[in-house]
Amino acid sequence: MSPGTTSLEPTSIPLASTVPTSCLLDVYRKAEETERTAGVDVVKLHVGDPYFDPPGEVAEAVHAAVRRGDTKYTSVEGIAPLRERLVEKLASENNLDAAVDRVFVSPGSAQGLTALLRAIVEPGAEILLPELHWPVHLQQSLFAGFRPVFYPLGPGFRPDPEAILAAATPRTRVLLLNSPANPTGVVLDRAAQTALLDLAHRQGWQIISDEAYEHYVYEGEHFSIASLERGLPDDERLVHSTYSFSKSAAMTGYRLGYVVTANARTAAALRVVQEAGIIAPSTPVQYAGIAALDARDAIAANAALVARNRAESLPALCEAGLLTELPAGGWYALLDVTVTGLDAETFAARLLDTHGVAVVPAAGFAMRPTLAPSGHVASVDFAPWARSLVRIAFCGDPKQLRLGLDRILEFVRQCEAG
Repeated sequence: MSPGTTSLEPTSIPLASTVPTSCLLDVYRKAEETERTAGVDVVKLHVGDPYFDPPGEVAEAVHAAVRRGDTKYTSVEGIAPLRERLVEKLASENNLDAAVDRVFVSPGSAQGLTALLRAIVEPGAEILLPELHWPVHLQQSLFAGFRPVFYPLGPGFRPDPEAILAAATPRTRVLLLNSPANPTGVVLDRAAQTALLDLAHRQGWQIISDEAYEHYVYEGEHFSIASLERGLPDDERLVHSTYSFSKSAAMTGYRLGYVVTANARTAAALRVVQEAGIIAPSTPVQYAGIAALDARDAIAANAALVARNRAESLPALCEAGLLTELPAGGWYALLDVTVTGLDAETFAARLLDTHGVAVVPAAGFAMRPTLAPSGHVASVDFAPWARSLVRIAFCGDPKQLRLGLDRILEFVRQCEAG
């Protein structure tokens, strides 16, 4: 959907048909079409798919499970050996005192997030999303029945508790946090997350903490907000956490993630949602997850590869004035293309057509839908300040990344000269 305001009539049509498509899907299709019709190899900086492969043990674990006949249904929460290993990982790496019966394996963290939102939604409830957000978070919230409210981000795209409180209403029930963040790369430290948790406890909100990029932190260290609730009675906890195997273990196509619920009440609801939605996660893939948890050296090596990409390739963007600072975490950087005189949508389209590089206009990360009383999306607008921003992924092959950035810099120089 192009930046601007699109009006939709919320009549007797399916709610899902009014939910906007993701800008990520739009660019993905355009890049594929360009390769097919123009016969060129597109440098794909628009998608967060790593160039490194999962550890070899992962494939072996899948094959072994199939050969053993471990291909039947499991419990809706996932197999006990994997969940027990996840509890150990959460304790050693995230400082969480999670119980096995509050850990749910999901076919990808996106499905886990979707199921979690459905498990905690109340009629008419609002969810607080950052004004720059992963578009799928918005889609998931709408499908679950939440009404999204967007909280402003302060300097450096960092959330501010006072601004969040000002954006909230009496119907606010959930605050979503994403650290390291997609698309901004912001990493929230312990002090920032402590302030946000204190706010949520005072207001009676639940928190969803999306930590998909937990192993990709380049400044400071990753901090899990649920660790602040360690030792609290079950019924006083309010932080639900989601994680992914896609990033750390490069298992994007395996579709494996997990959810840690704050309390037994949410776990009981999520159990029903999982049963209705998936019956059970893929059994062989769950054994692959156990193997991935054992491959700590490979996970550390993956993180080092992306860190090297950041250190060696992104400074040129700072020198060109497209980037004010290197992202502190994650796989993405937000470039400001104001110097070209083009809005991000035009910049991305021309860059793809003339230089064969795919990037994502960031207006799609700043969608602001208006909902009808029925829950249908009545119109979609975009934050105007995001229309000069584009997102690039720096998790790809180093040579392709450098080629893509060289072409971006060349295109920027051409625009400035023109």
